[in-house]
Amino acid sequence: MRFLYFLMYHILNYTLRLYFRNIKVHNKPSKYGKTIYVSNHAASFMDPLVIAAFNRSVVYFLTRSDVFTSFTKPIFWTAHMLPIYRQRDGVNTKEKNNEVFRKCTETLLRNRSLLIFGEGVTDDKFVRRLKSLKKGALRIGFTTLEACDWKEEIYIAAIGCNYSNPSRFGSDVLIKNSEPILLNQFKDEYLENPSKVISKLTLEIQNVLKKELTHVDEIENTEYHEKIMMIQRKGMVDTFYNRPNLSERWNYSSNLAIKINEGSMNLTDDIKRDIDTYFKKLNDNGISDDLFFDSMRNPISGSQYLLQILSFPIAILGFIHCSLFYFPIRHFVEKKFRRDVFWGSTKLIMMIFIAGPVNLLVLLFLPPLMGWPLSVLYFLGIPFFGFIFHNSLTFWLRLFKIHKVKGQNLIKLQAERAVLKQNLDNFVELKN
Repeated sequence: MRFLYFLMYHILNYTLRLYFRNIKVHNKPSKYGKTIYVSNHAASFMDPLVIAAFNRSVVYFLTRSDVFTSFTKPIFWTAHMLPIYRQRDGVNTKEKNNEVFRKCTETLLRNRSLLIFGEGVTDDKFVRRLKSLKKGALRIGFTTLEACDWKEEIYIAAIGCNYSNPSRFGSDVLIKNSEPILLNQFKDEYLENPSKVISKLTLEIQNVLKKELTHVDEIENTEYHEKIMMIQRKGMVDTFYNRPNLSERWNYSSNLAIKINEGSMNLTDDIKRDIDTYFKKLNDNGISDDLFFDSMRNPISGSQYLLQILSFPIAILGFIHCSLFYFPIRHFVEKKFRRDVFWGSTKLIMMIFIAGPVNLLVLLFLPPLMGWPLSVLYFLGIPFFGFIFHNSLTFWLRLFKIHKVKGQNLIKLQAERAVLKQNLDNFVELKN
């Protein structure tokens, strides 16, 4: 394991555990192995970060070639990143990728795994839907088997990254790993007709991956799938207040998508119209359903107020060390990146590489005051201070917004929501 990968693994593991409120991994793989992992690419840069940090297996990433420059190439190499070339990159794609495939073969035969995002691209906005997979993963697998004369066992497996909202600090992530498929068992079929076997197995791994995700077939139905979960307060939908039962939430989300896909739960025009009308009224009032729902009850307990008061000194430290970086970074990212699917991961990486080194300056003046051990512990605690500050800021802003919504005359809209939920309760016959 190269040093930069080792270092980034521990940094990301720490910071991502602060970024995500709930984290769960199903069927963790072994640390080393000759396995090609094929994952969905729902959240851009966030996908490789969470897999590298939480999924145990040491992996090498296939990354689009246009980010490799003379400056970044040695850095990316130490971070286990390999370039993959596309026709739009303006190079001899076949020749370049043959060289990459050779490096992938060497990597697998050294008992190291590969991670490939089989869709190839990320949607502009986060959606719960898998696009068709490319054939590159299977080509690499069989190329490796040919290189070792089929003497080594090469596997392929699917990894499903399931988020509540990857762009929001304090959201949730569930990583689901499939059982691996041994490629050696297809030797005779491959030798007879390589293209046929690669196409067949690409479709098979695509179907396996769908089972590890919430997958809505039709893109126009993804919006209604999300809104139904919002109104029901079930599934993997993003909510401000914590719902830690990720496995149950994923089951609901996945089952709802399956019923929509199979047509056993028909999204009629009347249902779509009722949903659209309700959410349009929310939008006209400048509020979200999650905020509106919380304004109708008393979600904040006395213990939460007490916790905020007790953690105030730590929040002040977080403000000192992190706010001067966070607010300019947030402004820059949200202005520079039009695709909000990039926001969460980009902000996180920029905070690590900008705020982290600058805050090292505390080690220049703290050791004479408190000694090196406590100074190092203080420095390592800075991300946690920032976490407390962000939570405190979000808590008080949320409280202000709830009081503002309560001050509006939205009784009719409350009644409409209750009727819509009742209709959906009768319409969606699913277990939580």
